[in-house]
Amino acid sequence: MLVCSCNFITKQEIVDTINALLDEDCWQLIVPAKVYHAMEKRGRCCGCFPNVIDIIIQTTEDYHATRRNATEAEIFDFMSRLKQFHDDQRRADRERRQKSHRAA
Repeated sequence: MLVCSCNFITKQEIVDTINALLDEDCWQLIVPAKVYHAMEKRGRCCGCFPNVIDIIIQTTEDYHATRRNATEAEIFDFMSRLKQFHDDQRRADRERRQKSHRAA
């Protein structure tokens, strides 16, 4: 599935990159910019970033459930912090003012 049409990046490429990053440090916080940097790409329109975040969350959950024998408490704590970060970022995007709403 094509996730980023600006850079022609597929879901499998993103999943492979995330797994490689998790192999280096399995508890690091992975964000879209880190994934794109590891693939030597850059976000152009950044419209794909919400989908990339969802892929990061799902891949990280799968990684810890299958590849690493992490306890449920470790996985739940990390995933809840990651989802909270994701929700905070979406909320910040919705609260930003548009250029047309400037007072000056």
